[in-house]
Amino acid sequence: MADEKKEASHQAKQQAKPQAKPQPAAQPQVLKSTAKEGVSGIVRLAGKDVDGGLAVKDALCGVRGIGKNLAASLVRVLEQQMKLDTSTPIGSLTEQQADQVEEVIKAPQNYGVPAFLMNRQKDNDTGKPAHLLMTDLGFAMKQDIQKEKEMRTWIGWRHSIGQKVRGQHTRTTGRTGMTVGVLKKAIKSMKAAAATSAQEAGKAKK
Repeated sequence: MADEKKEASHQAKQQAKPQAKPQPAAQPQVLKSTAKEGVSGIVRLAGKDVDGGLAVKDALCGVRGIGKNLAASLVRVLEQQMKLDTSTPIGSLTEQQADQVEEVIKAPQNYGVPAFLMNRQKDNDTGKPAHLLMTDLGFAMKQDIQKEKEMRTWIGWRHSIGQKVRGQHTRTTGRTGMTVGVLKKAIKSMKAAAATSAQEAGKAKK
């Protein structure tokens, strides 16, 4: 009888406990896209793939041949003459606006940018200031170096032997062969070996 009473009380306690509610199935997390609507991810600017999320004034520095000073001047031209907001992402520009930006950066001399900001202040062919970008800039630099070598100028001669051309010292930097310290140690060790062998030969004769 005692066992039956214990089982009955245990069942009553179990029924009195609140039953746990079933947990809902976990919903899969959906990652929201961080890309803004209407903004291209990659924009082709003067032959360079530029991040479309960058502002126009920041994207200009991503083009080879445009530094911070020239970019600041180009930004003023775009804002004053083209009435373009350079703080907007470059990926949100229309095709016409993108063409205007590319036209300005390819020929800044036509929009009042001073010549001292350009990389060709006096072109060898035309004698007028010009600005080169991307592959045109690299090709022109190679042509200039080759011309200096053919004219046998000091700069061309330094280029031909692989040394610095702007007056930098080369005693401790810019070495192209074996370092002097290693060479001196090798010579000293060879002299010491020759001296010991000569002494051994003299003792053998005696």
